[in-house]
Amino acid sequence: MATGTNVHTYFEGRWHKGDVPIMRAADHGMWLGTSVFDGARYFEGVAPDLLAHCHRVNASARALMITPTVSAEDMVALVWEGLAAYPKTAAVYIRPMYWALEGGHLGVLPKEGATGFAIALEEIPMAPPETATTLCRTRFRRPVLEDAVVNAKAGCLYPNNARMLAEARDKGFGNALVADALGNVAETATANVFMVRDGEIFTPVPNGTFLAGITRARHIENLRADGLKVHESVLTFEDFRTADEVFLTGNMTKVTPVKGFEDTSYQIGPVTRRARSLYWDWAHSAQA
Repeated sequence: MATGTNVHTYFEGRWHKGDVPIMRAADHGMWLGTSVFDGARYFEGVAPDLLAHCHRVNASARALMITPTVSAEDMVALVWEGLAAYPKTAAVYIRPMYWALEGGHLGVLPKEGATGFAIALEEIPMAPPETATTLCRTRFRRPVLEDAVVNAKAGCLYPNNARMLAEARDKGFGNALVADALGNVAETATANVFMVRDGEIFTPVPNGTFLAGITRARHIENLRADGLKVHESVLTFEDFRTADEVFLTGNMTKVTPVKGFEDTSYQIGPVTRRARSLYWDWAHSAQA
């Protein structure tokens, strides 16, 4: 079942209307979890950083030893071809994906060159600017590279995220603030995280336990260009308890304000609003 509506699927060389079947029971990606994807967004007639997302899905495939079969540039062209089926006013989630078709050595290693590829487009509205969430701690942590393919946007990583979200939901919160293997803050269950103190911005330094997102990098660049100080630092949970503002960044909603971390409350502050404004201005100017 799709998350959104009005699905279009690119598969086996052409676009199909609807959420068409693309995987077989014996595909390696089905029974051994060798699948990767990326997510980009189309809204208000623009698709910010689409090429970067397409490059990253190819890098994710290589990290899982899946052979990429479509260049990032060709992928971008295919996406725009598919987006022609949507009105300019639509908000569309763009998901290119690969999965291994056959097993190689001992059946577990993916067979080189045996790759499935598809793109799914589905309408998912952008969240209103004031839509905020709340955070709590979770007993689950982000793995390290020696334990999992944390250098890829891989489907097999998401059950861990799902149990973080389930724990947060059961506690009455919207999302989880997640620790790395050393107990410092890494990200949330679904997005990168930023905090603001005394007008300066802080975000966890990439340490190989989480995917430092494309949208995260774009916000850092925009905010620094606007004259704000942005620090990539080792951050503790106590740092977040003493923050003035907290916001999340990710492809799905771009900026999500946080109104509380357990018993700590925040306002949707000026830096959070500025981050969103800068992103929208950049997205439209860059596409123009």
